[in-house]
Amino acid sequence: MMAVRGSAVDIPTQNGMADAYFVHPDGDGRHPAVLLYQDAFGPRPALNAMADRLAAEGYAVLVPNVFYRQGRSPVVPLPAHIDHDNRGVLFAELGPLMQGLTPDLVVADAHAYLGWLADCPQAADGPVGITGYCMGARLALYTAGSYPDRVAAVGGFHGGRLATDQPDSPHLAAATMTAEAYFGHADQDESMPPAQQELLEKALTEAGVIHRCEVYQGAGHGYTQSDTSEFDPEATERHWAALLDLFGRTLRG
Repeated sequence: MMAVRGSAVDIPTQNGMADAYFVHPDGDGRHPAVLLYQDAFGPRPALNAMADRLAAEGYAVLVPNVFYRQGRSPVVPLPAHIDHDNRGVLFAELGPLMQGLTPDLVVADAHAYLGWLADCPQAADGPVGITGYCMGARLALYTAGSYPDRVAAVGGFHGGRLATDQPDSPHLAAATMTAEAYFGHADQDESMPPAQQELLEKALTEAGVIHRCEVYQGAGHGYTQSDTSEFDPEATERHWAALLDLFGRTLRG
């Protein structure tokens, strides 16, 4: 594991300045770039710690605040621990922000994030990896489908509503993806039931996307997030093994 250096950065977009956390191995050198998409709660110490762990494996990791239009992170004040008692209040505020982040806005913002990484002196030339958590898995699919020449790998974990009957359903991005994909579904997740899992798998297969989709038995929605009541250490370590294997094969070739 490498020592890392993290800092707050600002990324100009079509709609203003997006605040973000950027972390990379300490010292000189350029490293494969990774775009880490947040869950609904956004950049915060627990999520930044995940970026630090990924950077310690040799990656330059960007964690943008995708709700930057509503303010700098944390857009909504967060408790030290997110549990069933305060989750409802938080989602009453976060729900409209999530609904307002349309696929068109996601794709436009991704152009800015990927451009910033392309110009970053700590990020290596070459393809980018994406990992997304909860809502971030949707953003990862939209980005991979819209920028197939830039994105070589997508990891999505406990994502919800990835394959619906809507015309902008994330799974439709499979048709234009060239990235290899891995999805770790939560077993106890009403937002990604078996029917949606099957539809996502079908879309990836028919599009010829190299992929693996797995169900983490006993894991709930949000299993990787250490500051929530859904945190599952065993499932989280399984996620790390899968993600590092994916990035090791696709970004270090």
